[in-house]
Amino acid sequence: MSIPVLHRLALNESPYPPLPSVRKAMQRAVAEAHRYPQFYPDDLTERIAAWCRVPPDHVVVGNGSVGVALQLLRAVVERGDAMAYSWRTFDAYPLLADMVGARPVPVPLSPEGHQDLGALLAMLDHRTRVVVLCSPHNPTGSLVTADALSAFLHQVPRHVTVLLDEAYVEFARSTSLPDTSMLLGAHPNLLVLRTFSKAYGLAALRVGYGLGGSDLVARIRRNQLPFGINAVAAAAVKASLRADGELRSRVDTVVAERERLRHELLGLGWHVRPGHANSVWLAAPDPIDEGAAALTDAGVQARHYPGEGLRLTVGSRQANDAVLAALAGVG
Repeated sequence: MSIPVLHRLALNESPYPPLPSVRKAMQRAVAEAHRYPQFYPDDLTERIAAWCRVPPDHVVVGNGSVGVALQLLRAVVERGDAMAYSWRTFDAYPLLADMVGARPVPVPLSPEGHQDLGALLAMLDHRTRVVVLCSPHNPTGSLVTADALSAFLHQVPRHVTVLLDEAYVEFARSTSLPDTSMLLGAHPNLLVLRTFSKAYGLAALRVGYGLGGSDLVARIRRNQLPFGINAVAAAAVKASLRADGELRSRVDTVVAERERLRHELLGLGWHVRPGHANSVWLAAPDPIDEGAAALTDAGVQARHYPGEGLRLTVGSRQANDAVLAALAGVG
């Protein structure tokens, strides 16, 4: 008999439903569901640009950040070109490479769970068109510091587009975070990916955006799907931007729970490195396979990479307590 899932902690989702003000905006949009959304999401693009304090021609909106990533690859990659990324990382990147006929070039993480920027640079050649960085990293939560990123960008050839995935940046509290606006001005081959799925709790509505120079954004927009952002999703994002303060308070709660979870796991004997996403990473040689089994038995759904690691989404306090209770008996 299968064990029912009591706590979904496998996909780095927010533990919170949309705010009441956001739900009201969604309901109003549903009443107009017989009408098409904008052909291209120009209004939403302008709102996001104003919120990010960049010109509208520096913003591209898509079907989640993964949708924007696919638009980028279609804009800059030809069949047989190479796409480099650290591995392990977000599972979609090898799939996207395959979709556009790119040759994937996975580069192992360091033993500490960091992206090896030197090894990534060494793999770039004349056929490389894209190199992916993820910061905070998925799944380890490690961070590429401002100094390390600046040095990396200065060494990447201009024919290579750097895709900087910042899906979890709202959860980072480090003083060494990069200043994205400064980087965009200096590096026209950089696209920064963001999403409303994680910190803003709109995972089901699929809205992400990219920030880049006007020339790169214009190339990406040529691959934008007409009517690609539905009206309910657009209304939810606009309402979320108006409720930015409330949502950031929720993020602060998640960060506090992340740190509590890490501290308690350390007390239980797990070796947990500091992380900057809305998750905690447990890595081998800790007994992560046994831990995954214990979590399953407790009705906790986590992301298990057999023999490698265990990614625990930070959930509600009740969910996090269930994780601690399950893992207390392992080891």
